[in-house]
Amino acid sequence: MGIVRNTSSVKLLWKSFENTNDAVSVVELVKQLEHKMNKTTVYRILDRLENEGKLHSFAGSDGLKWYAKCKGCSTESHLDIHPHFQCNECGKVECLDVNIPIPNTSDHQIDSAQILLFGQCNSCVN
Repeated sequence: MGIVRNTSSVKLLWKSFENTNDAVSVVELVKQLEHKMNKTTVYRILDRLENEGKLHSFAGSDGLKWYAKCKGCSTESHLDIHPHFQCNECGKVECLDVNIPIPNTSDHQIDSAQILLFGQCNSCVN
């Protein structure tokens, strides 16, 4: 593995995740950073942060890729097998701190799973 550099672009993109536990869509990130870096740089940094175990990604209901902070992951393994929640009203997407065991099957090797739950977030219910 090469030298890991914490460039100003990496720091700028990481700020989108620092103060939230919500997930952010790649489209939203590209739009937020469009005047500071190009789309290719955003995708390259997201891939790097995911490979380093700092972010994990999953597909949202609209087919877009979403990213959220990892908890306890590393370059060797991602421990983010948990469901995600998408609010039907405001569109907010977040990680749920719930363990859902992935079943073992005799004739398949399961490497990963994605579970996306839908409903109303606390802000929209009240």
